[in-house]
Amino acid sequence: MNSVDTFRNLQSEATEWRRYLHQIPELDYRLENTARFVAEKLGSFGINHIETGIAETGIVALIHGEGGDGPTIGLRADMDALPILEASGKPWASRTPGKMHACGHDGHTAMLLGAAKYLAGTRNFKGSVALIFQPAEEGALGGLKMVQEGIMDRFGISQVFGMHNDPDMAIGKLAICHGAMLAALDDFDLIVKGRCGHAATPHQNVDPIVIAAQIIIGLQTLVSRKTDPLDSLVISVTKLIAGQAYNIIPEHAEIAGTVRTLVPGLRDCAERNILACAQGIARAFGGDVEFTYRRHDPVTFNHPDQTDLAIRAASNLVGAASVDGKLKPSMGSEDFAYMLEARPGSYIGLGNGPSASLHNPAYDFDDEALPYGIGYWVNLVETALAI
Repeated sequence: MNSVDTFRNLQSEATEWRRYLHQIPELDYRLENTARFVAEKLGSFGINHIETGIAETGIVALIHGEGGDGPTIGLRADMDALPILEASGKPWASRTPGKMHACGHDGHTAMLLGAAKYLAGTRNFKGSVALIFQPAEEGALGGLKMVQEGIMDRFGISQVFGMHNDPDMAIGKLAICHGAMLAALDDFDLIVKGRCGHAATPHQNVDPIVIAAQIIIGLQTLVSRKTDPLDSLVISVTKLIAGQAYNIIPEHAEIAGTVRTLVPGLRDCAERNILACAQGIARAFGGDVEFTYRRHDPVTFNHPDQTDLAIRAASNLVGAASVDGKLKPSMGSEDFAYMLEARPGSYIGLGNGPSASLHNPAYDFDDEALPYGIGYWVNLVETALAI
């Protein structure tokens, strides 16, 4: 297997790609320039099977090994940026105000391109590699859309793997765990219905703001008193909108928030209990609620054999001491989870050093991490598809 030194000669070129992509951030499915750049690079590596326009601007490219027949494994990188005004101050900062690569997807794309160039040049494996460049990871469910458009069956993918940079981890380190690694993501809206009137006569009205305040406090008991302490549940109220004047009790108040779970059954429990709690409190005060609950990403679940494979590939790259195979799960979420529901696979964290946090205006992907990501992908392929 290859150590990271094997891939340092790709760092300079991958840095150029990454910094160019950082300057042209695009959102959701509207990744025309990003996708065009990726497709052109793949073609320049001598990859002949490149399919574009999947999930609007997604790409899947196939590299066939020279070691004979074998399975096809998928490697996924996300490509989209975030609607954030960049404050990194870097020479390669975003050229589009209000859009930036604040989550490192430019780095993810560059690392998969670097692996593509290496693998297309060596082809030292059997079977095939499907390079999956995904749009719309940031809340628009691009991973689900690619699965729904049939990429797993269409390209014969039997296993699928993902990777994400981690600013809390040193460069040269990788981390993963078996089972649930990232949480399921849901969100909810509550409209608290009261009765409008003059603020000087509250006894003649039903105040939805007071009801909303009681509901917000009440929802916290669902975590502390309705959930097994050994399970993980997060209910965070992130929006509260009510009223327009100082002297008017409004007709309604709006509450919205997010729910994160690691145990599948907790999604049903949270949905049921949020409504029961809010409805009970509102009716006790003479009001009522309208409730909407939406399910988004499922749990990002690492499958046993593929997680073991990822640990071996990473350990061969940087040494076993630099690979944490028992990473504590996070309550963040990832739409790569849909690909892991469609096929067995795993998702690993890659150290980005002491940078600003993800989704922060000052964040920037550290280019020193590029050879580690490229090397991980190559070692993974040559381990999974060994001749």
